[in-house]
Amino acid sequence: MSGHPSPTVHAPAGPFSLPATTHSYLARAAASLSEATAAVDVPTRYACAHVAALRAAAALLAARARPAPTRRRRQKNAWVLLAEVAPELAEWATFFAAGAAKRAAAEAGSTRAVTEREADDLVRDADRFLSVVEQALGLAPHHSAPQLCVIPASSPAPSPAPSAALPVASSPAARAG
Repeated sequence: MSGHPSPTVHAPAGPFSLPATTHSYLARAAASLSEATAAVDVPTRYACAHVAALRAAAALLAARARPAPTRRRRQKNAWVLLAEVAPELAEWATFFAAGAAKRAAAEAGSTRAVTEREADDLVRDADRFLSVVEQALGLAPHHSAPQLCVIPASSPAPSPAPSAALPVASSPAARAG
């Protein structure tokens, strides 16, 4: 651990006490997620989903973090700050931080940076992360877009299954395990 103090954590009393910037970041995260869902281009889908997650993280940071009073602070990215301010979301922070290089490549126009599967998975992960952040802020989670569950045209339609059979992952590891 470095000698620099970490940001002070401030938990608002309820959704009505959240700063306007928090609500703005949440709205922008939802818009980026919508853009990712609608994107036909795989790199764009991946990049928009990653940006949606980044904006959700910014919303939580806007609500909880307060800069530590120091003369010189080493700059930290949003994922490092998120893990400090909301340790319960550290696994999410690590997961999305790992995808930053792929997002940069996708934004630069690389068509080989990510696969269609990776992009689709990231859209679902960003959607889930936005819900987790909303709940952490004391807000009702948004409704996921039905397009997040679309089966590719080349796949046969599955038989209907009860929704209770589908566990909801609360972290990226829970989904992968």
